[in-house]
Amino acid sequence: MAGHSSAVAARTGNNPFLRAVAAISTLAGWCSATMIVAAVAITCQMIFVRWVLNASTVWQTEAVIYLVISATLIGLPYVQRLRGHVNVDLIPLSLPPRARFALAILTSALSIVIISIMLWYGYEYWHFAWDRGWRSDTVWGVRLWIPYLALPIGFGLLLLQLVADLVAVLTGADKPFGLE
Repeated sequence: MAGHSSAVAARTGNNPFLRAVAAISTLAGWCSATMIVAAVAITCQMIFVRWVLNASTVWQTEAVIYLVISATLIGLPYVQRLRGHVNVDLIPLSLPPRARFALAILTSALSIVIISIMLWYGYEYWHFAWDRGWRSDTVWGVRLWIPYLALPIGFGLLLLQLVADLVAVLTGADKPFGLE
């Protein structure tokens, strides 16, 4: 379905929990944007070093890769808060209000379960890297627990935002799927 969606950023009302989660998700969005800017700056520096100074680079490519992946994961809650993920709203639009509410609860619950599983395995993977002292197989040899930390943080913050979205619908602070 082409066109502009009528959905807006998740509403918080006067609920302190929803407002706190919105603030945390916004901060995560700013951190994500900062990582993207840093990756662009490092890429420009790498191009200058390689083409102008004719020198080799050691850490730049790996740093850019880790920054962009981390920015993607850390930015998840912000995008969820803004309802910026790709969605198809044909079914929610065609449903009556009570069925739309039930579908919103079902999809929120399923999303929470799936992201909880991803958080669990992301934490486990990060913990293995930290506990076993894993390092990358490059000249830079970065300690892998540092970039892998984006897994539990990103999925944990996304889970928090999903719970807030569910609470907002259940308490009436927001409409199902953000649709009036």
